[in-house]
Amino acid sequence: MPKWREITEIQEWDQALERSGERPVVILKHSTTCPVSANALDEFETYLDGTPNEGYDYLLVKVIESRPVSNKIAEDLQVKHASPQIIMVKNKEQGWNTSHWSVTDKHIKAVLD
Repeated sequence: MPKWREITEIQEWDQALERSGERPVVILKHSTTCPVSANALDEFETYLDGTPNEGYDYLLVKVIESRPVSNKIAEDLQVKHASPQIIMVKNKEQGWNTSHWSVTDKHIKAVLD
């Protein structure tokens, strides 16, 4: 069972953004057709299978299947869309993001732990 929750509706994103004022959120924007994104998902899951920082909620957005949600995240956080992309949201603002080959277990640990 994954330690992340997939969001597919804008309402779910709106709720996560609102909650980020109390508990930060980490979102992986994932393309199901991209090998680089498949690698990023593996790295994200490696991080979560280890000893992830329990102070965050972890979310996954499939960018092709949930394009409106992906676009709303980019718009709300004023972050240029990329895929794969990982974004940490705290107090309703983007606190950190990286994309493509920089989405690694090591990089995530360095920022979140």
